[in-house]
Amino acid sequence: MCGIVGYLGSHQAAPLLLEGLGRLEHRGYDSAGVAVLGASGIKVAKRAGRVRDLSDELPKRFAGKVGIGHTRWATHGPANDTNAHPHVDSKQRVAVVHNGIIDNAAALRDELGEAGVDLVSDTDTEVLAHLIGRSEADTLEAKVAEALGRIEGTYGVAVLHVDFPDRIVVARNGSPLIIGVGDKEMHVASDLAALVRYTTTVAHLDDGEMATVTATGFTTYRLEATGLSATNRRAARVDIDPSSYDAGDHESFMHKEILEQPAAAERVLRGRLDQRFATGHLGGLNLDARELREIKRIKVLGCGSAYYVGQMGATLIEELARIPADAEAASEFRYRNPIIEPDTLYVAVSQSGETLDTLLAVQEIRRKGGRTIGLVNVVGSAIAREVDGGIYLHAGPEVAVASTKALTNMYLGFAMLALQLGRVRDMSIADGRRLIGALEALPRKIEEIIATDDHLAGVAERLAEAESLFFVGRVRGFPVAREGAQKFKEISYRHAEAYQTSELKHGPLALISPAVPTIAIVPDDELVERNVAALHEIAARKGPLVVVTHDSVPLRGIKAERIVVPRSEVELDPILLTVPLQILAYHAARHLGHDIDKPRNLAKSVTVE
Repeated sequence: MCGIVGYLGSHQAAPLLLEGLGRLEHRGYDSAGVAVLGASGIKVAKRAGRVRDLSDELPKRFAGKVGIGHTRWATHGPANDTNAHPHVDSKQRVAVVHNGIIDNAAALRDELGEAGVDLVSDTDTEVLAHLIGRSEADTLEAKVAEALGRIEGTYGVAVLHVDFPDRIVVARNGSPLIIGVGDKEMHVASDLAALVRYTTTVAHLDDGEMATVTATGFTTYRLEATGLSATNRRAARVDIDPSSYDAGDHESFMHKEILEQPAAAERVLRGRLDQRFATGHLGGLNLDARELREIKRIKVLGCGSAYYVGQMGATLIEELARIPADAEAASEFRYRNPIIEPDTLYVAVSQSGETLDTLLAVQEIRRKGGRTIGLVNVVGSAIAREVDGGIYLHAGPEVAVASTKALTNMYLGFAMLALQLGRVRDMSIADGRRLIGALEALPRKIEEIIATDDHLAGVAERLAEAESLFFVGRVRGFPVAREGAQKFKEISYRHAEAYQTSELKHGPLALISPAVPTIAIVPDDELVERNVAALHEIAARKGPLVVVTHDSVPLRGIKAERIVVPRSEVELDPILLTVPLQILAYHAARHLGHDIDKPRNLAKSVTVE
């Protein structure tokens, strides 16, 4: 999987494809390639490495006004020139780029090999090129539909064929594809970032949908067992500023997005806090007060950082609304044959709205009659279209792989949901007003934390020298610790592990030493004495300590580096405790010289299981 681009129009395709691939680099990849269709047929250029490497080695004679391109994140076979996309059939009459995984690729490879086809790569994608090339159907649409009918798994594909030089055929099943409508030209991409410089009029394909794209327009179809049926999808304008996808004067997108958090927090709160009734105003839930009161349980589903902020949100909902709530990794959910309850509200959390594990969990819930809502950042994304209602995060485009501003807005979305659920139950108007005041103050308090950047940079540089670190917290602080460890490991490449502070004495304490720092989350709450006692246990074993805390917490007798965050209402402390951990991870990675926005082996939008 990773990034797909395509172009048809009056301009040479290759420069536009390369530019589009460059705008998809944030998704993470290990190789890149382009194919153009011109008077002499299909020409392919691809190689392992960065888009700039491909650009530097592109042949001078590479003409064609129709083309497709791809950045690959390896799933089948190592990163090398041969395994890079696009892939072609044996006669080089078909070129294919593909996101997703073909589950029955091994059987199809065996079948093609027995038929005399020489497969040259290790990939699953190559079988699709051969299946299309061997099809005897009359149209490219029928050839692609016939091949996809043999496929088991997920895909977003774009296909060129020398016999049909006026078109690109695209199809989607579990991996996003967007069609962009330009002025006498058309674009295809897996991510809006690749399109916004040229057009903001787009159409999102649904799963099971295929489209024919020509320079003058597009036609969409539903892939069915009996053939293709028209779906008549229309393009719509998206409200987005193309400059949002530029880093500007910032040295990285992650740095830019950390600094954007106060403004992003204000956007997600704007118009959603009801001062009169001291509640949240979330019309997108599509649930009235009676329906909200009928909810008996909340189940939150997400992956990675979305899972950890889901744990924060579940704790918050239990505290404020007094409804049983828990979070679970979406990647595991549907494989344990979950019991779907009619009075449970299932909350899917995803920045991109395309995270496949989370999307599949939502589809499983809906198949069994459950009610779902989404917390997503991308309007028109697959999860946003699949759920019964939801909360858009309004964080703005998030380009860096490591989530910062979207994660903060996810938490604020949970806070507003918890407030609205609480107020239709037993939460007093006084408590509602207390929390609204605290929510309105959060953007300013995030600014205060960002202003301590110099101090945090010094701490981070010292932490970066350690090969292994612990992050610890209790109750509200534990998911904060998990998210802190996630950030640190994914961009600094240091081993970082999170534990409940209370669990240290049940095993992990054996690993504490002067070489293993501990970052402890210690808010001034009802557990402060227990947390401080655990710090003494770590200090007694000469473990270096960094304590993320409030200025009122006493650390007498403990040698520790203190990181102080502003106080909020105790229920909302977790997000303010999380922000300095983002900055620590950023500066540790910067100190180590890593590519902060594109950490190795990771991708921004994970569209494979």
